[in-house]
Order: sequence, then structure tokens, then C-alpha cells
Amino acid sequence: MKHNFGYFIREGARNMFSHGFMSFAAIGVTVACLLIMGTFALIAFNVNENLAELQRENAVVAFVDDTLSDSHAQELGAELEKVENVASATFVSREEARDNYVNNYDEDDLYSDLSAEVFRHRYVIHLEDPDLMAETKTAVENVEGIAKARGDEAVSNGFITLRNVASLISVALVAVLLVVSLFIISNTIKLTTFDRREEIAIMKMVGATNGFIRWPFVFEGLLLGLLGAVAAFILQWVLYLAMCRGVSTSDTLQLLRIVPFLRIWDIVAVVFGAAGILIGVGGSTMAIRRFLKV
Repeated sequence: MKHNFGYFIREGARNMFSHGFMSFAAIGVTVACLLIMGTFALIAFNVNENLAELQRENAVVAFVDDTLSDSHAQELGAELEKVENVASATFVSREEARDNYVNNYDEDDLYSDLSAEVFRHRYVIHLEDPDLMAETKTAVENVEGIAKARGDEAVSNGFITLRNVASLISVALVAVLLVVSLFIISNTIKLTTFDRREEIAIMKMVGATNGFIRWPFVFEGLLLGLLGAVAAFILQWVLYLAMCRGVSTSDTLQLLRIVPFLRIWDIVAVVFGAAGILIGVGGSTMAIRRFLKV
């Protein structure tokens, strides 16, 4: 195998270039399949990120005991941030709570003279892991000086369910698309090997092993898959940047948070490379199997 390794690579490359149109078709199919899978996966990833961000914004509100002085109430922030799973605790005074209430709910200016004493000092607490809201809320209520804590667990659980459903659907779609891609690329490469069936039969009759015949096709599929993955990655980058610009210039979609491609390009590159190799090598292996049965 070591002595034949260079021969297999040369034969794989020669086969790829000697069947220019079919090789181009195989690369084109690989690019199309990877672009479809990549687009679905990136959309699902961004949807999941936006849902996670919304879930993180669903904060716990901790109300300070009325008997505490203003200075003591502000000192509770350090204690709250020591609670496990608390990312930040922002102090909101009575006056700020009153102003927020008036700005949000007093459209007819009925409560402009509302006394701040009606409200309590409070802390808006953001969590590191929103899935643990119930446990964190209980721990916050156990901090001395906190009268009670409020967290909308129904909303948090709704986000968890929505994220799980979105993840499940995206994984199922990508899996289906991968299987379809393997089938398509297998049939495409099968066409490139069809006119070599007599050559394969002759090699079998003179004693060549299945492995010796198969490996050049495997390396051909590897090269086709890698070339397709590189082309698909470049096109995916361009399409992603175009999508980001489209979202940023849209009046209705500006609220969406699009993850910068530079933050995930390495993961996309690895996934595209692995998928391209799997599609190319897997398709070649399935395609050549039929012609080895001579």
C-alpha cells in the first residue's frame, strides 16, 4: 500500500482531469448540496442564537426588603452576583422603577404624580444559563435582604421548547440533505466510471485486487469532494455576507442578531471539508462497488 500510494493519487488526479465535464458536474453537484445544507444549518444556527439571546433577556427581578436603607439595598448587588448562575445584577431604585412604569404604561399621563414610595428597590438579574431559572430564583430569594424574586418561567420554558424544536428540525433537514447529496454524487460519479467498466473488467481478469482498483476512484472522489467543499465555502461566505447586509438594511429585520461570519468561519470550513470528503469518498465507494462485481 505504501508503494502504491503515489500511484493511487496520480491515477485519481488523472481520472478527474481526463473526464473534465463529468468531474465539473460532480464538483457542481457537491457545491450545490453543500450550499443547501450550509444555508439551512446557518439559518438554524442564527435562529437558535436569537432565541438564546431572547431567553437571556428574560431576567429575574429581585425585590429588596422595604425595611432596608437605600445604601444597604445597593450593597446587596455584590451578594447577588455571588449566587451561582448569576451573570449580572443591576440595581434599580424606587425612582427609576417609577419612571420606567410611567414611561411604559402611562399613555394618558394619569400617574405623572405617582410617588416613588409605592415601588420597591429591585435588582434586574441576568443569568448565565437561562435553563436554570427556577433554581436561581430560589437561590436569590434566600439572599438576606431580598423579599421575593420574580421570573417568568413559563416564557423561559417556552424558549427552551422552541430552541429544542428548531434544533431538531435543523438536524433532521441537514441529515436528509446529506443522504440525498450522497445519492446524487454517487450517481454522478457512477457516470464517470461507466465508460471505464471494460478497463475495470480487464484489470480484474489479470488479477488486480478490488482494493487496487478501488483506491484511485476513492482518491478521485476525495479530490472532487475537497474542490467542491472549497468552492462551496467561498460561495457560502459571499452569500452569508449578502444576507447580513440585507438584514442590516431592512426596516423589519433589523431586530434580528446575525452572528458575524468571522466568528464561525473556521467551524464552517471544517464542516464543509468533512462533508465534502464524506460525499466525495462515500459517493465514489458506492459508485465503484457495482463495477467490481465482475
